[in-house]
Amino acid sequence: MRTRGYAAEVTLSDGHRFASLGGVTVRNRRLALLWLRRQALRLANGHGSAVQDESPADVRPVRFHGSDAPERLRFWATDHRGQDDAIRALEAGFPLLLTVVDPAVGLSLTLAGWRGSLADHL
Repeated sequence: MRTRGYAAEVTLSDGHRFASLGGVTVRNRRLALLWLRRQALRLANGHGSAVQDESPADVRPVRFHGSDAPERLRFWATDHRGQDDAIRALEAGFPLLLTVVDPAVGLSLTLAGWRGSLADHL
């Protein structure tokens, strides 16, 4: 049986604890990638502050202590080659994972996308 839809989620870990900042299940891989790109840019540009164009599906903000993690998120979201690779990975049935680290405080933020639903991940 073929799985319908795609899921996307943003998680945060400090090496000991793990938390989901939010996620969605959408009807196709392009919508999953679009949601991940939106979250990456919101997190990179917000640096933990409230963002004006927030929707109910958006993840909670994160305060980064260095500039490496926000810059890496911004680069991934705006790099056309990386986005092409991401959509091809999802199309082929592979999960999409991008992890950025804030070494100042030891936090890892992961953007993930996969064929299926959020429930498949639990």
